[in-house]
Amino acid sequence: MSRGTAVIPALYPVELFADTVDSPIGPVEVVTDARAVCALEFADIEERMTARLARRFGRFTLRRRRDPLGVRRKLEAYFAGDLRAIDGIAVNPGGTPFQQAVWRALRRIPPGKTSSYGRLAARLGRPAAPRAVGHANALNPVAIVIPCHRLIGGDAGLTGYAGGVERKRWLLRHEGALLK
Repeated sequence: MSRGTAVIPALYPVELFADTVDSPIGPVEVVTDARAVCALEFADIEERMTARLARRFGRFTLRRRRDPLGVRRKLEAYFAGDLRAIDGIAVNPGGTPFQQAVWRALRRIPPGKTSSYGRLAARLGRPAAPRAVGHANALNPVAIVIPCHRLIGGDAGLTGYAGGVERKRWLLRHEGALLK
């Protein structure tokens, strides 16, 4: 277990809400609490999401609910071409203070733009920490909304993506980012 992610046992299970949203690159699972998105993953890697939720919340119940917090509507608008539709989605990703700083910085990269791990590390005042930025990026629990796909290698090449490099390429092209 990573530092800063210890689970405090709950007397009662945390109530979370889930919905599946169809997208051009496969179904997306969205999980929210009462106020924000806690997880968003592609359905074919849902086990990873469930394991992370269990580490974070301990006991939780997952109730199916159509369009919790209006997230489905905003994701559908994003996939239909309104690239800013996801900007206002509230997120509650958990994580360490450093991870949260990385994830906030990712949300400041506009659609159609990319950054490298090194540039993002420098922007955070940690120029020697591009690998730590990469690790935080890899642990992002809210794909697309926290746009980890906008981070690329220092040579402008595509690097790993939990949803698969082809999905990353699709997302960047969808947003109008120039790829080499």
